[in-house]
Amino acid sequence: MRKSNSTYTLNETIINATCGTAVTLALIGGRWKLNILWILLEGKSRFSEIKKKMPLVSERMLALQLKELEKAKIIERTVYPEVPPRVEYELTEIGQSMIPMLRVINAWGAQYQQQVKEGLVFEEASICRSFA
Repeated sequence: MRKSNSTYTLNETIINATCGTAVTLALIGGRWKLNILWILLEGKSRFSEIKKKMPLVSERMLALQLKELEKAKIIERTVYPEVPPRVEYELTEIGQSMIPMLRVINAWGAQYQQQVKEGLVFEEASICRSFA
């Protein structure tokens, strides 16, 4: 964990306070968040359903990424009072508002992937193909 008074943290705070792009990337950046969002474009999903579509992510990391997206109000977690417990995740209104942006990002990547892919590692790429 970084110190709250480190130069990096202070610079990050200033940039995030003044730059919408930085805020967006901070919210959806990371290795797995975009994949989770693509899955939730289909509708509500349980943890196990998301995990099945993302076999390379650990359960711990998936839970962490879901918690971060929930904290950012991009997804909503609903716990049903049943035995055994049932928990579903879905996009919030804020998450739904990101759909056009996600489609543009996907289209850009599809257009330029041949030119930029050298040296990149693509994981779980098949998830977003059906949402183009």
